[in-house]
Formats: sequence, structure tokens, C-alpha cells
Amino acid sequence: VQLQASGGGVVQSGDSLRLSCAASGRTVSGYSMGWFRQAPGKEREFVAGINRDESLKKYVPSVEGRFTISRDNAKNVVYLQMDSLRPEDTAVYYCAADTSSIIRDLPRTYTFWGRGTQVTVSS
Repeated sequence: VQLQASGGGVVQSGDSLRLSCAASGRTVSGYSMGWFRQAPGKEREFVAGINRDESLKKYVPSVEGRFTISRDNAKNVVYLQMDSLRPEDTAVYYCAADTSSIIRDLPRTYTFWGRGTQVTVSS
């Protein structure tokens, strides 16, 4: 499956953005999906994950209550709604697909990755 993340941009602290991850080649309905981010000089970090039927979601504590992950299997798209953005959310954001039925937060467990989209939050 090929993944393409989009929706990033430059915003101010407190603003919102919605990232989209469009899949092609295969339907994403067979995968758990995750959003990761990587800031300069830092390791890639798990941000949010969602299982195949959207019955389970998982977030890193720093985004809990501000970010919402969702998916539309019919459209083959996964979203990350980001509200109340902070400067520390600045990073390149990636979407990824995991063949597991559970939500995992280690990058090495994800099989397919999309090209990232830059999110920059100014104070």
C-alpha cells in the first residue's frame, strides 16, 4: 500500500490543522494505522494510532485531548485532527500502516510509510 500524508503547514500556537493520509494500491481497512512525528535531532515518535474498525484509539500523552485520529475506510483515508497546537508539536508528520490488528507504538512494527508533511507551530 502506498501512503501520502498531506495537510501540514505553518500555523500559530492555538490554531488547528487536519492531516490526511491517502492510501492507494490496497485498502487501508486491513491495517491498523498510526501517525508519527519527527522533530529535528529527535527520534521518530508515536503520536496516535487507530485499529482497523476504529473501535480503539491510542495517543501519546502529550497530545491526548488535543489530537483526534479517525479513518474513513470507504475513502481509504486516515485523518489526524490537531487542535490547540503548540510550538512543541512542530515536526514532520508521517502516517504508517501496520498489519497487526492491535495498535502498536514502535515505528519498526509498521510496514508501510508515507512521505511526511511538515507542521510548524509558531509561538
